[in-house]
Amino acid sequence: MKRNSKRVKVGNIYIGGDAPITVQSMLNKPASDIEGSVKQALELEKAGCEIIRAAVPDMAAVKLIEKLKENLKVPVVADIHFDYRLALASLDAGVDKIRINPGNIGSMERVKAVADACKAKNVPIRIGVNSGSLEKELLAKYGSPCPEALAESALNHVSLLEQCDFDDIVISIKSSSVPTMIESYRLVAGKCNYPLHLGVTEAGTHNMALIKSSVGIGSLLLEEIGDTIRVSMTDDPVNEVSAANGILKACGLKKDGVDIVACPTCGRTKIDLIGLAKEVESRLSGCKKNIKVAVMGCAVNGPGEAREADIGIAGGDGCALIFKKGEIVCKVPENEAVDILISEIEKM
Repeated sequence: MKRNSKRVKVGNIYIGGDAPITVQSMLNKPASDIEGSVKQALELEKAGCEIIRAAVPDMAAVKLIEKLKENLKVPVVADIHFDYRLALASLDAGVDKIRINPGNIGSMERVKAVADACKAKNVPIRIGVNSGSLEKELLAKYGSPCPEALAESALNHVSLLEQCDFDDIVISIKSSSVPTMIESYRLVAGKCNYPLHLGVTEAGTHNMALIKSSVGIGSLLLEEIGDTIRVSMTDDPVNEVSAANGILKACGLKKDGVDIVACPTCGRTKIDLIGLAKEVESRLSGCKKNIKVAVMGCAVNGPGEAREADIGIAGGDGCALIFKKGEIVCKVPENEAVDILISEIEKM
């Protein structure tokens, strides 16, 4: 059974409860580059990003929040560090969610000012804790940014907001260590019902970030822990969205869009299967049909091994078979196989 988390409204969507797991990303253009940031945000929205976060390092950056709200349909999150006045200004600019670390914005009076303003506007707060932001006293207590330390830090910050009579809270407890990240979320999941924002921080460039995030986020999702996800990559954030949606599909939590399966090839393969698979993936990248497409190298075993696919290609010697649900439909020249496959998919 999925963890019974509190449902929190963020703009025009929900996080937690029975809401679908949402995909997030963060702009990586300089906050001062408003035109470039808006362009990137629109690209993220088109790619399927459902919540977009922007850093607000100074008062000038609040203008970016206004422009994002003018141009986007998806909710916008302001990422705030240290200066609580940036949170208040972002709220006035119409932001849908505030990300803060209550421990680094000063006195309890300032925490309350942000909480009260968010409550008045029905805007939730995401508490962001990670290994690099752990309080000195917790490092002294535990000796390292271990899961217990991260969980205690997150719950301490939750307590600060609860003391302000505020509970529209989302929690993230990120680490660059996948085992630490997984265990931290497990600990917090067992101690509160606030929705959890999953992610592996500082995960690296595309390949390593994809591996770390798939293991960390995917493991927790399969344990039915987690309500919204962000894949962190040192890369174009559009690739974060693609990876996040891929993780959701792999976990059986997202049904829209094409699921492509392909064999790894072997000595029996007599066509350019790798090239065919890449072309099929590219040409179906925008397809929203909920279908499984197979690209198999062997004309003998392909249709049988991929009989659960709705449609697929199986390679021969300079030719290919088009099959549906394991049944061969036609034999075609290799250089026409992808065109014919796409044509058949368009008819489905």
